[in-house]
Amino acid sequence: MEWGMKNRLSRLIQKDGKALFLPVDHGYFQGPTHGLEKPEETIKPIIQYADALMLTRGVLRNCIDPAIEKPIIMRVSGAVTVVGEDLANESVVTSIQEILRLNAMAVSMSVFAGTKYENKSLSNLAKLVDECEDYGVPVMAVTAVGKELEKREARYLALVARVSAELGARVVKTYYCKENFEKVVDGCPVPVVMAGGPKTESQKEVFDFVYDGLQKGAIGVNLGRNIWQTENPVASIRAIRAIIHENYTPQEALDLFNQVKAGKA
Repeated sequence: MEWGMKNRLSRLIQKDGKALFLPVDHGYFQGPTHGLEKPEETIKPIIQYADALMLTRGVLRNCIDPAIEKPIIMRVSGAVTVVGEDLANESVVTSIQEILRLNAMAVSMSVFAGTKYENKSLSNLAKLVDECEDYGVPVMAVTAVGKELEKREARYLALVARVSAELGARVVKTYYCKENFEKVVDGCPVPVVMAGGPKTESQKEVFDFVYDGLQKGAIGVNLGRNIWQTENPVASIRAIRAIIHENYTPQEALDLFNQVKAGKA
């Protein structure tokens, strides 16, 4: 691995081998998402607790202070919306020149297996890897397996995670599944981070799946809505960070959440 690639990955994955990525890229297909109407206001109180920030070039240019010290993961796929025919019909919308110009430490793009656009998204991933490897920029594959929730089980998640790694992704983002999640991680030869998906019913539920996923081999999370759409985003991200980097149990994380929420920590 070249020095530039190693250096960028070391900025993203911390010395303990773990990572907490904060995505605020939802507007690229959802528009002004609840909680992200003004991205700069959303991230201001919580960015210090994240290891990296994931967003589009437009939000980066217009909403983020150029003096930010946190590394940027740039979302480079898109050109679809929630009112269109199929979210899987994405294209790569950002050039390698733009990625370098905006000093991104990594890029991310969605990969949709089990859809009619499977070949297109996997081919896009391979082409993006080819371009980014020339400049030492790691690619994170944001994996999905179609609309059916029943496909969010280990055999399908393991399939798309492994295929993404085989095509050259340096990091894979995947959904957590309660049953056999270790098979997803064990079958993927690159680091795995967990997605949050829809907002959960309770903070404890988030802490439970983050903790369990780490025990089963994930290096961390890429959580957005389960942080900035919660009742107390600062308390939420601090508790999640404690699970990832300080080995807190879910109950210890919940205790910390309540202390921060009460202004006692």
